[in-house]
Amino acid sequence: MEQNGPETVDGVQSVVTGQVVLPEEDQLRAQFYGLFARLLAAPMSAETIQIARELDGGEGELGEAISTFATLAQRSTENAASEEFTLLFYGNGSGGELLPYASHYLTGFLYERPLADLRRTLSEIGIAPADGMTEPEDHIAFLCEVMHGLITGVWDASPEAACQRTFFETHMAPWAGRFFADLEKAESAALYMPLGTMGRLFMAIEAEAFVMAGE
Repeated sequence: MEQNGPETVDGVQSVVTGQVVLPEEDQLRAQFYGLFARLLAAPMSAETIQIARELDGGEGELGEAISTFATLAQRSTENAASEEFTLLFYGNGSGGELLPYASHYLTGFLYERPLADLRRTLSEIGIAPADGMTEPEDHIAFLCEVMHGLITGVWDASPEAACQRTFFETHMAPWAGRFFADLEKAESAALYMPLGTMGRLFMAIEAEAFVMAGE
C-alpha cells in the first residue's frame, strides 16, 4: 500500500499526523491494527518476532492474550514461526488451513463482490495498492493496514471517525471477527493461537465502540 507519514506497531511511540496529535485511545487502536497488519501479511522476520517478544499485555482477557502471545514468541524461533505461518496460510501446495480474505468468508469464493466493493471504496478514499502487491486487497492484513492509515491520517488527511466507522462496518465487521476466531482454534496454530484471541477480542471492542459512537 502506498502511504506517507509515520507508522507505529510496537505500542510505544506517539502518533503525530501533520499538526494532529492523536488521543491515547486512538494511538492504541492504530498500534493494534498496525501490529495485526504486520503479523498477518507475511512470515515473521527477525525484527517482527522481536517486536512480538516485547509486547506488554496487562489486565483483562485481551491483556492476557497479548502476554501469552509475547511469551510464546520468546520461546519460538524465526524458523518455527515461519513454518507455522506457512501451514496456516500457504499450505504445502494445496492451500493453507485458513483463507484470510473477505470474499472467501462472505461468499465462499475468492475474487467475488466483496473485493469489488472494497476496490470501489479504496478508489473513493484515494488508496492504491503498492506496486508488486500479489494478494487481493480483501486480505485481512491489508484491511488492517487501511484502518491503521484511516486512524493516523497517513494519506495526508485528518483522521475522521465517520470514515473509519464506515470502512470497518462495511469491510471488516461482517467477517474479521470470524477469521480471528478461526485462527484461534486452527489446528496448525500454536504461536498464532493467542493472536487469534487478540484479534477476536479487539474486533468486538471496535464494533461495540462504533455502535456506541453512532448512538
